[in-house]
Amino acid sequence: MSVQIRRALPADVGVLVAFNAALAWESEHKRLDEAVLRAGVRAAFADPAKGFYVVAERAGEVVGQSGVTFEWSDWRNGWYWWVQSVYIRQDARRQGVFSAIYRHLEAEATADPTVIGLRLYVERENARARETYRALGLVEEPYFLMGRYPLPGRPGPFGGGTTGED
Repeated sequence: MSVQIRRALPADVGVLVAFNAALAWESEHKRLDEAVLRAGVRAAFADPAKGFYVVAERAGEVVGQSGVTFEWSDWRNGWYWWVQSVYIRQDARRQGVFSAIYRHLEAEATADPTVIGLRLYVERENARARETYRALGLVEEPYFLMGRYPLPGRPGPFGGGTTGED
């Protein structure tokens, strides 16, 4: 059965929240605060400058999702689209759903002359995902990711701690 990819709509907020919560649990064993997550998903619909979501549907059911956020590169005078919040429902995995999502996003990005590249995060230990991404033409970049989250005095999303690790 084929998969259709479309831009997510505000009516999809419930499934986007559920899939993001499942993603956080499966990938990092973290339980997200649902109210914060729901507000974050809704914020993308309220302000398109924050990004957008696409969903994959099979037989009228959402079986996968991805979010896209934007990064401006002054060095390259163009936008990178960050592919994130990728989640494929367990019963739809290893059936080409993510490949369909990625190819859809790649085509959209290619059609926009201001977009210069696609990037995504992947857990170092997630060999299966890394192999999937390589098969789609992605390569490891020479950068090592560093960050500070949450900022001092701000609550983390995983129980109010200061490191985001609780």
